[in-house]
Amino acid sequence: MKKVKDISLSKDLTVVDLVKQFHDVGGFTAKKLAVASDVLKKMEGEKDCFKFLSFPACITATGIKSVVRDLVKEKKFDAIITTPGTVVHDLARLWQDYYEGSFEADDKKLYEEGINRLGNVFIPNSSYGEILEKRLQPIFKKIYDSVENKVLAPYELVWKIGEQLENEPNKEDSIVYWCYKNKVPMFLPGITDGALGFQLIMFRQDHKDFKIDVFKDESLLEEIVFTHKNTGALMIGGGISKHHVIWWNQFKDGLDYAVYLTTAVEYDGSLSGARVREAVSWGKVKPDAKYITVEGEATILLPLLASQLL
Repeated sequence: MKKVKDISLSKDLTVVDLVKQFHDVGGFTAKKLAVASDVLKKMEGEKDCFKFLSFPACITATGIKSVVRDLVKEKKFDAIITTPGTVVHDLARLWQDYYEGSFEADDKKLYEEGINRLGNVFIPNSSYGEILEKRLQPIFKKIYDSVENKVLAPYELVWKIGEQLENEPNKEDSIVYWCYKNKVPMFLPGITDGALGFQLIMFRQDHKDFKIDVFKDESLLEEIVFTHKNTGALMIGGGISKHHVIWWNQFKDGLDYAVYLTTAVEYDGSLSGARVREAVSWGKVKPDAKYITVEGEATILLPLLASQLL
């Protein structure tokens, strides 16, 4: 058996070295995080391994957005699967500010003042719906004029939006921009949801021939899983983002590497609460895959994990 060791703290201790020490603490979430770090490093070093990153949009409304951006910028993942809110939070924060708030705020008062609360983040209407309509509609028009057949896959739309950011002074702060720049497809299986979907619906009212072909996204995902010997994924949170990763990977007999970060419980049968081991029964993760579920909140765990990759 391996002996439990104590963490040694010092003023010169780096985040990278701290996570390395988690290997020896013996138990609980710190140990799991260290194992997750090992799985991701092995995944990164695996030849011909296609790497997925999935997450819900909410984390991009926080300062953790830059961690995701850097993972894409440094090409640590080959594709993103997320919800449409990722695109709009990413863009909105290029053009306006979000603000620190409180979980205990008076929501009725916030509504009266035109402030939307996302957890403990405050998002004024001027920083969300208003700025998105003002800036996205002209972008859609430029994209529309540049596309001959007026049909785009969701991942192609994201790249086209990223291309339109070239003249933005702070473009390098954007996840969307780096997806375009590095040709990392961002798959949006729920593209009609939320502000992005609504802005597309508004644009299409006067441009009936403009179409988003969701099946083109699925065709590319099909090609990915059938042409890569190995696949791996870092999955943050649950819902459609997580499920789309594991669903497609069952067609190659499952993921070879899987790290899952979640705050959800398992006993209600939800996909968000389902541990990675449940996906083994579906063939979505290989029985002999390197995998682990880490219980904890992404704004804490993701920077710690990313520090090991970056």
